[in-house]
Amino acid sequence: MPYGKRELVERLLRDMEAQKHILPMTKGKKKQGIWIDAQIRVMPFGVYEYVFPKEDLNKVLATFYSGVWSGDYAVSKTKLAIMRKVLKLKPIPKFKKDQKYLWRKHYVSVIPIGIREDVEIVGDGEIDKGWTHEAL
Repeated sequence: MPYGKRELVERLLRDMEAQKHILPMTKGKKKQGIWIDAQIRVMPFGVYEYVFPKEDLNKVLATFYSGVWSGDYAVSKTKLAIMRKVLKLKPIPKFKKDQKYLWRKHYVSVIPIGIREDVEIVGDGEIDKGWTHEAL
């Protein structure tokens, strides 16, 4: 849940959407990756879901938790647990903080609520036909 001055929140969301990620794919013993755009989905309660490959989870979480984060006093842990349950999210796992993205977060606070893990699928599109990858 990002909050702050509307134009600054929107700038952060634009930075997040503009982020490119590599989606790993496998076909038997072959491995490759394709560049994909990140996605932002709007959910109930003013929550935004940031969609990206699971391999970048550490970097995304480290970025959200870097700098000023006011989630501890803005929303109680009980309310976060309720929202996590309603939105069918898993708790945020431990993560490495050694790398992060260069998203402009000045004067914007982000309250990470939880994570959602996607299943693996076999692609049927032009680019991913027959390749197994995370269903984003």
